[in-house]
Amino acid sequence: MTTQPSPANALFDETLLDDPDALESADTSLRAQAEAGARVRREAAASSTALSGIHRLGRPRALLAAGADARLLRAVLEPWCPVPFVAWPAPGLPGWAGPNDLVLVLAPDGTDEDAVSTVAEALRRGAPLLVAAPEGSAVADGLGGRETVLLPSVTGDVLAAAVVVLQSLCELGLGPEVETETVASAFDEVAVRCSPARDLTVNPAKELALVLADSLPLLWGGTVLAARAARRVVEAIRTVTGRPGLAADAGHLLPVLEAAPPADLFADPFADGAGGLGRRPALVVLDDGSQAPAVRAHRARLLATAERHAVRSHVLACADGPEMARYAALLAEGTYAATYLALGLGRFAGSADRSGSADRSGSGSGSADRSGSGSADRSG
Repeated sequence: MTTQPSPANALFDETLLDDPDALESADTSLRAQAEAGARVRREAAASSTALSGIHRLGRPRALLAAGADARLLRAVLEPWCPVPFVAWPAPGLPGWAGPNDLVLVLAPDGTDEDAVSTVAEALRRGAPLLVAAPEGSAVADGLGGRETVLLPSVTGDVLAAAVVVLQSLCELGLGPEVETETVASAFDEVAVRCSPARDLTVNPAKELALVLADSLPLLWGGTVLAARAARRVVEAIRTVTGRPGLAADAGHLLPVLEAAPPADLFADPFADGAGGLGRRPALVVLDDGSQAPAVRAHRARLLATAERHAVRSHVLACADGPEMARYAALLAEGTYAATYLALGLGRFAGSADRSGSADRSGSGSGSADRSGSGSADRSG
């Protein structure tokens, strides 16, 4: 995603979200998000032959996921895996890993030096390997034999590759059922709901962007996967807007909500809160349908605290389908919202000139106020 610098106190122009020329400036980013489902299908198709031979790996003593994205696999596998599971984000392997342990390596771009080091170390120790990487890449170089399986990655998409790895582990009886088509369909459904062709009144991602327009985003997810989606969405917001944001546990967000400064209808959005430090927070709850008592209690307390301190809140909900599909939907909708937030702030080439009209047209901080806490009611 390519964005350009904009002032830290730039006003949000909601008219850009439905402006054809402005949307065209963000086409590369929006198109990539719309193709997420297709990338999952491409990864599954490319790995179909390799998956047919997955059972030769057998049942390991322990499962070790290596690399920077090992935590995604851990979030899905820890509650299910019948053997000890370890996420190892550092290069190489822990000292105990050996021939009885299955090593997972997720490296869809094929060039990660830490992944290359991990694969080499696993081969040296005789540990079975399940690797998602492009054929002929540095990570895949040297793989072969009965104790290694290469899932050829063709998209460079970490999440798409992870879905195929999880499907392979399901085949081995080491993880929950993950159907690639179900996850791909979840991405497709979000792409339809959040399409740039759908205007602000019926587009949940544009609505969320409006909620966050002049706020400090605070994101919370109650389950392991919802919390991970929250962190990924905040990363996307920081990357494309240059603004701060926080994804954290309820215990860390509650003090921020309780310390929120009173709303000031007469605040100057240009003079006040430069750099975002003076912005009032907005709470976004990522709800994946969990009915666990602790999750429901934390969710209720966060929303009640936000209401008590007049902090805008919004619920991004997806309660249908298996957990990986729900994770994909939450992540996709939040990422669309980050892109629309960047668009309204004039971060894309072609939209920056138009964003200067925000103060002249009466957009900006007032537009966010019109969305209000009622957006949470409309989103469920």
